[in-house]
Amino acid sequence: MDAVEKIVEDFASDIAMSPFSSGTRLRDMIRAIRACKTAAEERAVVRRECAEIRAAISENEQEIRHRNMAKLMFIHMLGYPTHFGQMECLKLIAAAGYPEKRIGYLGLMLLLDERQEVLMLVTNSLKQDLNHSNQFIVGLALCALGNICSAEMARDLSPEVERLMRSREANTKKKAALCAIRIVRKVPDLAENFMGLASSLLKEKHHGILVSAVQLCTELCKASKDALEYLRKNCIEGLVRILRDVSNSSYAPEYDVAGISDPFLHIRVLKLMRILGQGDADCSEYMNDILAQVATKTESNKNAANAILYECVQTIMGIEATSGLRVLAINILGRFLSNRDNNIRYVALNMLMRAITVDTQAVQRHRTTILECVKDADASIRKRALELVFLLVNDTNVKPLTKELVDYLDSADPDFKEDLTAKICSIVEKFSQEKLWYLDQMFKVLSLAGNHVKDDVWHALVVVISNASELQGYSVRSLYMALQTFVDQGSLVRVAVWCIGEYGEMLVNNVGMLQGEEPIMVTESDAVDAVQLALNRYSADVTTRAMCLVALLKLSSRFPSTSERIKQIVSQNKENIVLELQQRSIEFSSIIQRHQSIRPSLLERMPVLDEASYLLKRASTTQATLAADKPTPAVTPGGLKLPNGVAKPATSPLVDLLDLSSDDVPAITTASTATAPNDFLQDLLGIGGINSSTAGAPSSASTDILIDLLSIGSSPSQNGPLAADSSPPAQGTESAPAVPQDMDLLDGLPSNTSVSGLDNHSSITAFQSATLKINFDFKKQPGKPQETTVHATFTNLTSSSYTDFVFQAAVPKFIQLRLDPASGNIVPASGNGSVTQGFSVTNSQHGQKPLAMRIRMSYKVNGEDRLEQGQVSNFPAGL
Repeated sequence: MDAVEKIVEDFASDIAMSPFSSGTRLRDMIRAIRACKTAAEERAVVRRECAEIRAAISENEQEIRHRNMAKLMFIHMLGYPTHFGQMECLKLIAAAGYPEKRIGYLGLMLLLDERQEVLMLVTNSLKQDLNHSNQFIVGLALCALGNICSAEMARDLSPEVERLMRSREANTKKKAALCAIRIVRKVPDLAENFMGLASSLLKEKHHGILVSAVQLCTELCKASKDALEYLRKNCIEGLVRILRDVSNSSYAPEYDVAGISDPFLHIRVLKLMRILGQGDADCSEYMNDILAQVATKTESNKNAANAILYECVQTIMGIEATSGLRVLAINILGRFLSNRDNNIRYVALNMLMRAITVDTQAVQRHRTTILECVKDADASIRKRALELVFLLVNDTNVKPLTKELVDYLDSADPDFKEDLTAKICSIVEKFSQEKLWYLDQMFKVLSLAGNHVKDDVWHALVVVISNASELQGYSVRSLYMALQTFVDQGSLVRVAVWCIGEYGEMLVNNVGMLQGEEPIMVTESDAVDAVQLALNRYSADVTTRAMCLVALLKLSSRFPSTSERIKQIVSQNKENIVLELQQRSIEFSSIIQRHQSIRPSLLERMPVLDEASYLLKRASTTQATLAADKPTPAVTPGGLKLPNGVAKPATSPLVDLLDLSSDDVPAITTASTATAPNDFLQDLLGIGGINSSTAGAPSSASTDILIDLLSIGSSPSQNGPLAADSSPPAQGTESAPAVPQDMDLLDGLPSNTSVSGLDNHSSITAFQSATLKINFDFKKQPGKPQETTVHATFTNLTSSSYTDFVFQAAVPKFIQLRLDPASGNIVPASGNGSVTQGFSVTNSQHGQKPLAMRIRMSYKVNGEDRLEQGQVSNFPAGL
């Protein structure tokens, strides 16, 4: 601010003051404003000065016009309105003398911009000054035009600017080139008028002209493809010559910056080379030698030199450079990582993330240095380095990299642990080649950062343990020992108590010992102690305590000797203020006391979970979350409407398929997500979900204990998401009906009603393209006109097989949809076989509104993602 004030004051002092002039000088006004102690005092001073300036304008006092304009510019910089002085700028510009014009043009650039209508009045004055015989007045006009030029002014005054670019005066050429940049930005159609002039300016020796000409060439390349091709043919040789001359030139004080000769010209030329060489092999080959020379000769011990090296690296990575030159560029970035300046290290990491897609092997050589950056004190460098490490991981280096990251996890800052944990879990899940290594790493992560592990990660771990029968004993022993030390890690506690409840006898009897594993002495009472400790911890959340209660119930069946003790532990929560824990405690106590005969069969080990179905479900949910660009009301990824008070998850992009109003929000369903939202493992499997015709309906106040334990058929409002955290349902289990209020907990279950015959309806071709055909077969249940069962057949019409095939559908709000799992996810080529999938629809406005549906099919052909979608508008009447 002080520098600008001095310039304004110098402008004002250039004009001699007449002895009869009145008003405050600029220097005095600045002193008065700075002496103000409050904002109110400052406003009073400004109002007084503005009143004096208005009075002088109305009286047309020409002698003090320049002083008033200088004061107005200072007032404008303070943020006060000064529009009433705009016409005074035009009067000063129209004056004959250079001092008046100078302060007039300064006021014009400061007080006006291209949006002001007053600016149209200055076009003629600018044209006259551009043709003035005084080069300094010409310079003032060019400077003003380059700052406030509008599209209309650009078209009117571009011929004068072209003429001035041929001037003999170096300063005039430089300012004309800078003004041409503004003209090209405002009117790209004028680019062709400046192509030849810009090319000729590159032959000049004056560095100011060269910098302006290079920048003008850069703007021309952005504005016009014709200009880009022209400059590729005519300017590349000149740019190489400029870069070579400035690199090899001796010391020149005029252009020296910290011992580097004109780094600004270096950088501008390198940027233009990157634009010209991008996608052009001939231009890239021509500039390879000079880029290698700049990269090797420039020392990296000064900031100006580092700026040149960084720009050189960007140019090398942006053109069609040779592999050796790219390795040289990546090595420069490797040196940047060892620099003490955090800014240099950060830009190096950013550039390496781009370079890894070009030459992964060259970046791998700097893996050790990048790992050290993960441990840096600067948070931004840590985060960027972690992202780069994640990109560097492959099948050959996954184990050492994971070990380094896990070792650092213990000492990492709490704020950084969440990101670090998420990356480690992603690496382990993506690159694990054997289940034992996967389990070991996940146990370490749970032990060191269990509170930062997301739910879907430990859910996946439970699924893996369920499938790894030979490692279940090892898992429960490892988790038990970790639980003794890290009982404050929430996710570790959940997985540990789940394993103890499922495989407690393996823990006590040392079943499934691996080679080299040492046996541990754990009694039945010790196992119960571990779960009780987790249950009674004050920091345990409701989910963890609910899982502990289920684990204790299962241990009462596996360890009969501890049954009485477990009964006492469970009974302690009968009066818990949390309704979920209170309900579980009452029901579990009833099982232990009154239903000992059926307890072993009721609490037998959970069946093996379908790992493939879970992974497919998780992948589809992640894609839907990432692709969702706007929220939708109360629709889950499985198409089930959420009850009031339940958080709304992110939805699939299928929400836009129907393009309906907010009153007809579509329910969205996929084959892998049509499940009940109240059971996380049941949701993972995609089986046994709530029937769409009853989803969201209120359940009875008293539920069967089987329903509570397995969370089959219960609504979220009754049991909540905790109901099956520890005991997922068996695969293929049917939804159990609600039990009447007067029925005891386990006194009996109602018998299943038999399904009557189905009425067949005509078949239709729902969708057909050049690549895919879909047929729908319909069946109706007698007495249920609203419900329709549809059998879809997918046929591949091309010569290439479709893999990862997923069918999705969207329906309006008045239609309820439930998809069954497909028969497979590979559609054979040329119609040699097909994939089938069933689904049911319930039209709540049957007879009033017809069925409406939009469908989307995603699949892969030779590893390439494909997507097709359409609308089914030919449903038979009566559905």
